[in-house]
Amino acid sequence: MTMLHPVLCIDYGSARIGLAITDPVGIMAHPLETIHCKDVNPLLRIAELIEQRQVKQLVVGLPYHLDGREGDAAEKVYGFVKRLQEHIPQLPIHYCDERLSTVAAANKLRQAGKKAKSHKNIIDQAAAVEILNDWLTSQDTSYELPPEGF
Repeated sequence: MTMLHPVLCIDYGSARIGLAITDPVGIMAHPLETIHCKDVNPLLRIAELIEQRQVKQLVVGLPYHLDGREGDAAEKVYGFVKRLQEHIPQLPIHYCDERLSTVAAANKLRQAGKKAKSHKNIIDQAAAVEILNDWLTSQDTSYELPPEGF
């Protein structure tokens, strides 16, 4: 599946929201920014980024318990998305399991020589990249080759 506009990923947290975005064709995920909820209205900032970046789809990390059940954190994400939908045009919204995304992001930061705890801004964005990469991997990205002799 080839995308013609970027996909924005949201790793929701009540204090900070990590954002990642794909390139215009949806091949690679890149960190975008961390929204500090006490400083900025996250709903308005995300709506602004959607317009600026011409985003056509959203991916939102959904926190499941390790046993696969949804809990209170998932309900908070659903509530946030409902409020976000009041500020954005009707975009397709996809949920992606975010279990262990922060752990994976912290491991990658450690491998790069950075301490995750001292890089709170980076960890939220890195977790959003992990979620977005997982979602991209789950999509049908196979391409048909032209017939032989074409």
